Amino acid sequence: MAKDSFLVGLIGSGIGPSLSPALHEREADRQGLRYLYRLIDIDRLGVGAQAVGDLVRAARDLGFDGLNITHPCKQLVIEHLDGLDPQAEALGAVNTVVFEDGRAIGHNTDVTGFAASFARGLPDVPLERVVQLGAGGAGAAVAHATLTLGAGEVTVVDALPDRAADLAAALNRHFGAGRATAATSDRLAALIAGAGGVGAGDAGGAGDAVDGLVHATPTGMAAHPGLPLPAELLHPGLWVAEVVYRPLETELLRTARALGCATLDGGGMAVFQAADAFRLFTGREPDTARMLADIAELAGAVPTPN
Repeated sequence: MAKDSFLVGLIGSGIGPSLSPALHEREADRQGLRYLYRLIDIDRLGVGAQAVGDLVRAARDLGFDGLNITHPCKQLVIEHLDGLDPQAEALGAVNTVVFEDGRAIGHNTDVTGFAASFARGLPDVPLERVVQLGAGGAGAAVAHATLTLGAGEVTVVDALPDRAADLAAALNRHFGAGRATAATSDRLAALIAGAGGVGAGDAGGAGDAVDGLVHATPTGMAAHPGLPLPAELLHPGLWVAEVVYRPLETELLRTARALGCATLDGGGMAVFQAADAFRLFTGREPDTARMLADIAELAGAVPTPN
């Protein structure tokens, strides 16, 4: 008889506002499953990120079926797992742990989540040259996804130059030399204008057009309002993809849409990564159309059509 009762959770810092419990539990209810999604907030527990191994072991021993993992534990958790799927291994980060026969296996659904959202929301945009803002955990996953989708070259810009350089190096090891470069924030205007210089950290040569901008920093979230770059750098020739999903319409997207840019909000990534995790936990196929409607309601806005 197929299993119809599941206990899962999320380990991370400051995760009280997370929409993951509602996304998972709503879909489970519609499928007639008994499904409990618990938040395991290290801040409320008064422990550091290094406690993730103990928390994973405790969840396994308590009969959890799986866990989602978020900041700041996505990399630290790896040494406490019994195995990794190829995507998580390539990325060096885990956001989903499935308990199978007493073993803890790590996966990463951030990559597949962004890829599915992008393919759905911006299916026909050019991908020869992409600039990405942010090289943190979400940024690493999104850059992998963008290159997997066929981007010719991704230039990573981060406030921490070493982090951007490390991500670009990792991407080149995985996808091949020349697929990724790093650039400092002061190069952003030239990069987006398509007037790349000739340094090793620059992307392209003079006159090369940038096709799109991927935003993968916290700027634009309710707690971090504002634009991640000067508004005057945006122009109608760019497509703009956002990772932030609370709110669904960030200031970046609002500004880009007003200029006529094709845009993608962060709700799709949130839904598709949750759907992939749900599938891993339950073996059931989630209805992503219903979950996209859920995220629009839960995030307090209906996504504007592209």
